[in-house]
Amino acid sequence: MRVTTLPLAVTAYTVTSALGLGLDAHLHALRQQRSGLRANDFSHAPLPCWLGCVDGLEDAALPAAYAEWECRNNRLAWLGLNQDGFLAKIGATRERYGATRLALLLGTSTASIGATEEGYRRLEDGRLPSNLHRTAIHTPHSLTAFVASALDIGGPCLTISTACSSSAKVFASAERLIRLGLVDAAIVGGVDSLCESTLFGFNSLELVSPEPCRPFDATRRGISIGEAAGFALLERIESQPDAPLRLLGCGESSDAHHMSTPDPEGAGAELALRDLFDRAGFDVSHVDYINLHGTASQKNDAMEAALVARLFPTSTRVSSTKGLTGHTLGAAGMLEAAITLLALREGFVPGNAGIVQPDPACSAHFAWHNENRPLKVALSHSFGFGGSNACLAFARVDAAV
Repeated sequence: MRVTTLPLAVTAYTVTSALGLGLDAHLHALRQQRSGLRANDFSHAPLPCWLGCVDGLEDAALPAAYAEWECRNNRLAWLGLNQDGFLAKIGATRERYGATRLALLLGTSTASIGATEEGYRRLEDGRLPSNLHRTAIHTPHSLTAFVASALDIGGPCLTISTACSSSAKVFASAERLIRLGLVDAAIVGGVDSLCESTLFGFNSLELVSPEPCRPFDATRRGISIGEAAGFALLERIESQPDAPLRLLGCGESSDAHHMSTPDPEGAGAELALRDLFDRAGFDVSHVDYINLHGTASQKNDAMEAALVARLFPTSTRVSSTKGLTGHTLGAAGMLEAAITLLALREGFVPGNAGIVQPDPACSAHFAWHNENRPLKVALSHSFGFGGSNACLAFARVDAAV
């Protein structure tokens, strides 16, 4: 017997990416279809590709009290936390419930591995250089431990790393903790900064495009990697009945089809969607918009386009926004959840970014350009390596499902 999902109020959210700092910058870029991608000027070794870099990150600095956590990924997290009044909102929430009743769940695929890479490039007599000889940054839990310290959180504190679905799956974990009464509220999010392990790793799989990525384009050549930090606050609806946006539900699956290739029939993705609908108590006819995973890789886009055509009515609009931000890996779930929430809030469908020649395999569901239309229910898809899939459903408060 499936357990019914507990709908939750989304009482705050923020995002920072190559599109800018905070929600207003992202909304403006989405409205203008302005890409944040630029030619690679990040890697030490040459690699012809395009990246979604966060401007200002190189000059950002952690407060002196958090010097032990200093690294690119944690600087990105701090930069992201300081947007849209998010820190103040968390402070008020901590006061309301108590630090031990507030959970922190963050997704990342690389954490602070960039600092470890730097350390190995600068070995001193076979040892990490003194300024990088800090245990706190050479661990997958570095991000979440830093944010927990910065926010003074005393409740459950978890790092979730399931590749590109990481910061979508945090929503499901948060819902379980709140539904079971273990906490009263949860901070969820995802942070992944650029590093050469992922850049050259994806390139070795022949997945990195030498030009800006073009999801669902007939001539797409692969992904563009980006970086992002995003966070959201989830609370019980009875505690925040006036919150205008809600998390309706989460669906998850693990199909284990292949280490780096999705099931071509989309069986795992469909299983995650059916899990979502079964738990949340609505069906495909209620879905107005889907922010697709849409990475611009050949096999992912083909699988997802076929999935949409097979399952959803043509009234459902779909698009990928990775042509603007790049694929932010472990942060993609949170970044695209924030974009989905913006679409609901503003009543518009972001166009499928970067398209030149639509793939003829794509159905009439695709919004190739921005569309203004009222939205009540919207989904966000996140499909990770190894077949780790997650689908999120959000709604405006007046949604009738």
